[in-house]
Amino acid sequence: AALSYLLPPLLLAAALRLAAGAPLEGPTESPAGETSGEELETGRPEDALAVALESVLRATKRHKKEFLAEFQGEVKYEFLDRYKIPSLPAKCPYSNFGQDACLRRLLEGLLVYSVLLKHVEQEYPLSRISEVRYYSNVLIKEVENKVKERGQVTTLSSSQQEQLLRAVDRSDTFHRRMTAHGILYNLHYFLVDCRRVIVNKRAR
Repeated sequence: AALSYLLPPLLLAAALRLAAGAPLEGPTESPAGETSGEELETGRPEDALAVALESVLRATKRHKKEFLAEFQGEVKYEFLDRYKIPSLPAKCPYSNFGQDACLRRLLEGLLVYSVLLKHVEQEYPLSRISEVRYYSNVLIKEVENKVKERGQVTTLSSSQQEQLLRAVDRSDTFHRRMTAHGILYNLHYFLVDCRRVIVNKRAR
């Protein structure tokens, strides 16, 4: 089935306990081969935010395989990079952008993507996109704990959320599904860029 995500919630719970310093009853290992492709390079134990961020990235990275399986080469995965989706959150620029500013942008972006994921769920109701939503919600909580000046974080009202979903709605099945895939594609690279800024500035 399209968009099947396999990372169990219990794995993240164990990882968060480990990051917080809590003892585990036994060794916990990630399933073989599950990496985001751009692992953290801080040289120190991951904190809860980093663990949550990696968990979302593992889930979203599987999207490429699911996309290729669904379209069987008829549509190239790279097409999603050019597929226009309105109102996507801005990424964190690498230069002239502090960690706190990027944390706020990460939080604002996650709140927007949490709305956009409703479109994905509507197009693929039988998928396990809930894994992406689950880890995204965990990451939102972790970022909220880290970000300073919460009052500067822009949130969407109910009417703005409805407007956002109307903006990404399409009249035909192909474009509705391409929009769903485009949302997951852009979410992944949004997180990759935010992580690059946050982690590198922490490591300095």
